[in-house]
Amino acid sequence: MSARHALPPIVNASLEAANAHDTDGWLMTFSPGGAVNDWGRVFTGHDAMRDWSDTEFIGANVDLRVTELRKQDDSITLTAQVGGDGFNGLSHFEFTVQDERITLMRITA
Repeated sequence: MSARHALPPIVNASLEAANAHDTDGWLMTFSPGGAVNDWGRVFTGHDAMRDWSDTEFIGANVDLRVTELRKQDDSITLTAQVGGDGFNGLSHFEFTVQDERITLMRITA
């Protein structure tokens, strides 16, 4: 089984939307008060997340390829090879999921 299939459905949907460059679909995987923590810069709520994504994530033609997966309680951390027109290289994405929605996506080295 691939790491992608072992992900909770909402995290898998988030990755699929990001790779399809579907900002609205990606945002729908987050709770209304959800947040992205991009290397210490925090963007809370769909409007702030959209602004960040338009320039640094989906708007930069992100391409995420999961290479490793770790689960702990309500947290899922995956390692992904990031490609696109922005950052390229390995990053860790930690997702916190509550009530079948992502509440936090933390990106670190």
